Amino acid sequence: MEELDAEQVRVLGCLLEKERTVPDSYPMTLNSLVTACNQSTNRTPVVSYDGGTVQRTLDDLKDRGLVRFVHPSHGERTTKFRQVIDERLALLPTEAAVLSALFVRGPQTVNEIRTRTDRLHAFDSPEEVVATLRGLAERDEPLARALERQPGEREGRWTHTFAQADLASAVVAPAAPSPSRSALEDRMAALEAKVEHLYSVLGEQPPTL
Repeated sequence: MEELDAEQVRVLGCLLEKERTVPDSYPMTLNSLVTACNQSTNRTPVVSYDGGTVQRTLDDLKDRGLVRFVHPSHGERTTKFRQVIDERLALLPTEAAVLSALFVRGPQTVNEIRTRTDRLHAFDSPEEVVATLRGLAERDEPLARALERQPGEREGRWTHTFAQADLASAVVAPAAPSPSRSALEDRMAALEAKVEHLYSVLGEQPPTL
């Protein structure tokens, strides 16, 4: 399997996901696929692709035999798009669900994968997820691999093997998110209140900054 870039992974992941979660709207139009790629929920990282980026990505995926274009038929106006990576790689429904989650959310623990694939495939147990991941990892061309547990992590994570850039960054423990501006302002206000209280107890006026 040839290496894919981040845009290709995201587009394929969204097509795999939407085919199973909103089948009535599948195949997808360009606009709906752009929206799916740019969702602010259930996506890591959050991106902001424009239509040109997604169209170029679809063209590349079509050349690789991973996407098909569904041209307008009678009464329709726009070309639609569907993934065929599940056919190309002979993916089981369980495998397609797991890869979809890894494509759109990055490295995850077994329990995270099980929770986030609930609408794609209802796994009966974490062990079923592990069996699926191992099946992907033990192919002649592995499609998934386990990552070493990093400091601060309770569980090891799994990732796909389609984008080496993603794989290289996956072995590094994720940095803690920076506090939002409002959170910092609340924290500063609380500290200032404590300082003023201490000075009042001492009977002194706080210094003017």
